Amino acid sequence: MKALISGASIAGPALAYWLNRYGYEVTVVEKASAPRGGGYPIDIRGPALEVVRRMGILPQLEDARIDLRRLTFLNEDGSTIASVDPHALAGSDAGQDLEVRRGDLTQALYAAVRDDVEFVFGDSVVSLDQSGHGVDVAFASGGTRTFDLVFGADGLHSRTRALVFGPEEQFQHYLGYCFAGFTMPNSFGLRDEVVMWNTPGRAAAVYAVGDDEVHALLTVAQSQPRADLIAETFGDAGWEVPQMLTALRDADDLFVDTVSQIRMPQWSRGNVALVGDAAYAPSFLTGQGTSLALVGAYRLAHSVANEGLAAYESRTREFVTANQGKIGVGDAKLIPTTSQALEQRNAMLRNLNQ
Repeated sequence: MKALISGASIAGPALAYWLNRYGYEVTVVEKASAPRGGGYPIDIRGPALEVVRRMGILPQLEDARIDLRRLTFLNEDGSTIASVDPHALAGSDAGQDLEVRRGDLTQALYAAVRDDVEFVFGDSVVSLDQSGHGVDVAFASGGTRTFDLVFGADGLHSRTRALVFGPEEQFQHYLGYCFAGFTMPNSFGLRDEVVMWNTPGRAAAVYAVGDDEVHALLTVAQSQPRADLIAETFGDAGWEVPQMLTALRDADDLFVDTVSQIRMPQWSRGNVALVGDAAYAPSFLTGQGTSLALVGAYRLAHSVANEGLAAYESRTREFVTANQGKIGVGDAKLIPTTSQALEQRNAMLRNLNQ
């Protein structure tokens, strides 16, 4: 059986690993020219830890663990509201949940499977035809191939989903924010910590995991994911935000998007199925995107090899729904949109710090 996976970030290589273990001949196509490094630190939680353990990459990820020491919240004038233990705030288990740089996870996943499956970089799927035997796939490079199964692991704005299920708008659920993310020099003197400045409907955060640079994130309660509009919203902000806006304009890794979830009534159609953010992106406000991708890939491969795609949907739906429902439990609480909600959040933070 020949399987094509579109996307080589997290869900894609994880699915490739398990399908290969079940005897499938796997091809992974990725529009980027190489496995993507960098990116924000991500969390591997709960059953996802067991998935990476079974893949044999847990020791490598343990060595790459980030030990986030504190989260500091600031008032509009830059004064400190509270510094708290990030595990206490997130309700996570220190020493059990695992936080690593996204690039460290993608490299570990790629290394675990690169010798056993075919990777095609710098290419992408442009059409899918299920009218014959299997799935006829046309690629941007001009080639065509036929596969028994095709899997979309190509993220929030999945091309595979659009080709098979229709426009993204019918599945995208906007959560009230848009954001701009980028890296900038670490002139803050920070390490292994996050500092967040807030006013109602605005949050400016810097995440330091090393000495040289920080990950910067500007989040605002508006629906237009445009860097210029986000920058304009922060035009009167204090603290170090003007410095962040200068870095935003100069950034070569700027990423701007809405904060959204993908909610679909079904994740498969014919011989095509979706996994990870393409099927059920929970948004960074839940902190569960990576774990959903890893667990979903594991369950999808097991179901395809043993029971069929229907089993993947029935066995995974409850897990996905529970994790998408964490909106308002995690980071969403940290970006209130009204003065009253912001004061309530600040009181909660001060209580945590006592």
